Amino acid sequence: MTLAREAVRTVIEEATTDSGGQDAPSTWSPGTSAGSDMALGYGAALAELLRLVEIRRPGLLTTVQDLPGRTGLWEVGVPPSGPMDGAALARANHLVGNAAGAAGLEATLEGPSFVIPGGGVIAVSGAEAPVHVGGREVPRDTAITVEAGELVDIGWADRGARIYVAVRGGLAVPEYLGSRSTFIAGRFGGFDGRPLRADDRIAIGPVGEHPVPTGGTIAPAASIPTDHWTLHVLHGPHGAPDILAPEGLETMLSATWTVGTMADRTGVRLEGASPAWARDSGGDAGLDPSNVTETPYALGAIMVSGDTPIIVGPDGPSLGGFAAPLCVAMEDRWKIGQLRPGDRVRLAPVGEPATVDDDAIPPTIDDAASPASPSRTPLPPAIIAAFDAPAGDPLAPAVRYRRAGDQDLVVEYGDPVTDLALRFRIHVLQAALLDADVPGVLDTTPGMRCMQIRFDPRRLDHDDLIAALQALERDLPPASDLVVPSREVVMPLCWEHPGVVEAMRRYAAQVRPDAPWCPDNIEFIRRINGLDGVAEVQRTILDASYCVIGLGDVYLGAPVALPLDPRHQLVTTKYTPPRGWTPENAVGIGGSFLCIYGMEGPGGYQLFGRTVQVWNRSAQAGRIARPGAVEGEPPWLLRHFDRIRFELVDEAQLARLRDASAAGRSVVSITDGTLRLADRLALEQANAAEIAALRAERAAAFDDERRRWAT
Repeated sequence: MTLAREAVRTVIEEATTDSGGQDAPSTWSPGTSAGSDMALGYGAALAELLRLVEIRRPGLLTTVQDLPGRTGLWEVGVPPSGPMDGAALARANHLVGNAAGAAGLEATLEGPSFVIPGGGVIAVSGAEAPVHVGGREVPRDTAITVEAGELVDIGWADRGARIYVAVRGGLAVPEYLGSRSTFIAGRFGGFDGRPLRADDRIAIGPVGEHPVPTGGTIAPAASIPTDHWTLHVLHGPHGAPDILAPEGLETMLSATWTVGTMADRTGVRLEGASPAWARDSGGDAGLDPSNVTETPYALGAIMVSGDTPIIVGPDGPSLGGFAAPLCVAMEDRWKIGQLRPGDRVRLAPVGEPATVDDDAIPPTIDDAASPASPSRTPLPPAIIAAFDAPAGDPLAPAVRYRRAGDQDLVVEYGDPVTDLALRFRIHVLQAALLDADVPGVLDTTPGMRCMQIRFDPRRLDHDDLIAALQALERDLPPASDLVVPSREVVMPLCWEHPGVVEAMRRYAAQVRPDAPWCPDNIEFIRRINGLDGVAEVQRTILDASYCVIGLGDVYLGAPVALPLDPRHQLVTTKYTPPRGWTPENAVGIGGSFLCIYGMEGPGGYQLFGRTVQVWNRSAQAGRIARPGAVEGEPPWLLRHFDRIRFELVDEAQLARLRDASAAGRSVVSITDGTLRLADRLALEQANAAEIAALRAERAAAFDDERRRWAT
């Protein structure tokens, strides 16, 4: 018997002996002495205290995750998180008698070792890694009884990338925004918002109603190939022929891709061919043809940054400026979590998706490593339906309904330009959809001129959702009548903060020293907009009032904003490839938009300064009440259609303000108000000649920069 098991037995024996040293009765019955009653209470309390997992070796990036994760806040830049291979965690939970969504462990490549002082039942699933309990090897995908104090040791994965461990009762970490899942970059959820470390102690929850299934073993969802994978895909939503050229789509579907070294929970990079585009630039969105005006991403979307496809993972961004021509089908999303650097991947089209039952154990998928068929199934069209602009309202746009995989639909208005009237219309459509409470709608995320709707395909399909949206369209008010709540928010800005200068320096030294925005982003903004000096860049930004048209472009309430006065609009392109590091709350411009980074991480906006936090970690937020809203105090500072203005401060002043903000004190000035679309239209009409002249000057400078870039 191990020392740990001996200690447990000794403590239990002591706890079940009364104060006079007499052994307590082995069972309790009415009339038992008070001392025995107390002793049994001690024993029960001790047993509860021993219901925990004690980490000995944490493994690699081992975190707590649950299913389906943190859903309903994609709109404000909160990713769902949850397991990358949801089928594996659900399978492990099923084996130990937990509900499918119970919290368990996810480890990357190397599993953890741990003990359960009071004993328990576990199951290990996912990547193929050796599992030892008490020194003896045990099978995966099997319910295993672990005696008190026995060491569970999970080694390195031979195949696949992510290992899942379920413990009967589930892991009882606190919920944050409705989920126990860890979002590492956001530093919340799971166990203190971070990967596990040695000596961490995680409580085990109460055992539920479900028994451990008879037999205790089930087949895995699919065999994990050595290094060849096929991912089934659909359009999602920027497909051919309008954004990606038909030959570009063929390249993506016929190439053999290699998983790059940057393959984590935010996204998996694929390396290989260069897809061709149907255009030579992104227009208002940026110089590169992969740039689009700010658009939401579906889970599993394959966005393309320059020539690099990136599969959006469960910790990926909700909104961004890169086209996403394809999306991994729901039935194959588990594979994203098992891809490892160096694996080879083929993208194979699927037909119209069948209804998916998330609660079922997935069948074996035999073609995970098979090559693409020469007689390829054609992809369903990217644009499912399109309708011309309605008569009677000159501001009402045409509408297109774009496929975004098999669980999301994108509603898109008008032409690909930065038109605030389109964002107003998206706003009222979103409000109408939420008020209609359409069964099966899970989440809504607005972009500049579009809205992504996530739905449950067991309860709703693309066609029925489009019919519901068309019914709502008929009742939307005329654009000239649109009025929205709009607060003025005055924020401090430290121009050329050392943190943003360091981000520029790192990029020039480590990524792309010959990029046209190196070494100085502000000089690039000046040059590409044809301004006389960098002082004019600063003056234009300080004079502007920026209207928030999206939240979460770079996570956690990060605003994407457009100047209310077109004369203040500066246009740039984004970094290609993006930066690997950006300081929290850096401020920059990409395409036509301004953005404040919600947290530290990668990025592509051209930087010019830094401000205070836009995410309040001390907010007492409760459960998600409806998509985009929580009970209690929301942690995000800004709202859609807020008007941001900046006031200059120096580095020391900003440091003091950031400290005060981190302590939960308000350091910005907020004034309630409203915003009328008619006022914006009147401003444009009154200054039409000046606006047109400025746009022509800046377009010419933009074209000159493109020519320099091309040479």
